[in-house]
Amino acid sequence: MSAFALPSSGPAAQGVDASGVHAFLDALEAAPEIEPHSVMILRHGHLVASGWWAPYAPDRPHLLYSLSKSFTGTAAALAEAEGLLDFDAPVISYFPEFEADITDPRSRAMLVRHVASMSSGHERETVDDAYGTDPAEPVRGFLLTPPDRDPGTVFAYNQPTTYTLGAIVQRVTGQPLSAYLRPRLLDPLGIGEVFWLRDRTGREIGFSGLHATTDAVARLGRLYLNDGVWEGRRLLPEGWAARASRPHTATAGAMGDMDRQDWDQGYGYQFWVSRHGYRGDGAYGQFCLVLPEHDVVIATTAATERMQDFLNLVWKHLLPAFGPEPLPGREAEDASLRERLAGLALRPAVGSPAPPERGEDWAAAKFTAAGDGPVRMAGLAREADGWMLTLTGDGDGDRLGLRIGAEGWTVAEDPLPTAVSGGWTDAGTLDLDVMFLETPHRLALTCSLADRTVTAHWRTQPLHGGRLTSQRAPRGSV
Repeated sequence: MSAFALPSSGPAAQGVDASGVHAFLDALEAAPEIEPHSVMILRHGHLVASGWWAPYAPDRPHLLYSLSKSFTGTAAALAEAEGLLDFDAPVISYFPEFEADITDPRSRAMLVRHVASMSSGHERETVDDAYGTDPAEPVRGFLLTPPDRDPGTVFAYNQPTTYTLGAIVQRVTGQPLSAYLRPRLLDPLGIGEVFWLRDRTGREIGFSGLHATTDAVARLGRLYLNDGVWEGRRLLPEGWAARASRPHTATAGAMGDMDRQDWDQGYGYQFWVSRHGYRGDGAYGQFCLVLPEHDVVIATTAATERMQDFLNLVWKHLLPAFGPEPLPGREAEDASLRERLAGLALRPAVGSPAPPERGEDWAAAKFTAAGDGPVRMAGLAREADGWMLTLTGDGDGDRLGLRIGAEGWTVAEDPLPTAVSGGWTDAGTLDLDVMFLETPHRLALTCSLADRTVTAHWRTQPLHGGRLTSQRAPRGSV
């Protein structure tokens, strides 16, 4: 948890109508393709509503995917303020060892501000090109991928741009991003330790892979809302929040999906411009929404591919709840909302904690994969207090034990944080849902006794590889 609590208030005292928050929660929970994990709402500097859908919890880091980019952009702003980085300098100037290899004039003309605003001149995602061309040094692979247009003239959502920005910060500071940010941002904000995925170069990857709490996301948003000032202390350069949140490149039509209105408003420096305010966002519904016109920050984690639908619910239900004045006499409504937020929970899968019959056939049963999936084999064993299902995934050492034997969610911390629900749905079928509690990901499993097969599929596909044992915050990884 954070070192010190955010100031808190009842919603009504900050002009927030609790009924609008209820309506938002109702809509989220009624949307079949949205699985909410957490929400925090700040108004006028006060935390007015927060809740986590069990088995998710406030003290757990959560994989933020591309919301990581907003932390990387913040690190670049701090490095610029310390005179270590120049947004108008050529990218190649920070990698002089590539000088002889990078001959394309557009690659050589690419500036730091171009990679910070995803306007490198490429018209498409180039992450596969960058890692494929030079797996040992993706920055070189990226610079060897010639831009289609002049830098600064076209937007493309392109991971190597942010990777390169993060690589520059790590080179000029001599530190990983998280270590550089710790004394300058994370500790002063009360966030403390975070966990960031590294690639084979040893770098924290910048464009994704950051694991942090929802509270950390809310604090970053509050800092940006206040132009980089935190509790009277300036942490970010004056005016940086405005620079980062104004559109530097037009994005309309660039994402290839006509139903993405909030992706058509422009891109700043590692922040998106929204129909309302601006935001950092990550795959599957990790959001830091900053709404200056309402003096509001909304932080969320979730598991959904319907990210525009998620934002639509925010705009429909929460925006009208932000009124101009305090709302007197709403103590009962505020108390009702607090009670609801404290009791949020994801519905567990159904199933019996033990087979209804033929238990002797299930004991020590082995299952092999039916079709493709992240699980190759599974083995079941009866224990004194229930059952243990051991999964074997792809690759050496990818083994995960899951305890079965209780209704609701069974939470385990070892070997990684998981929650299991479900059980036997009939004498021949074991159905389980497995939450990986430091990620947005849920695995659906079915073991069939009749043909001794196991089928497994991700509800949302992990974007950093599907190894079971990697679905956690990378503590101490290199």
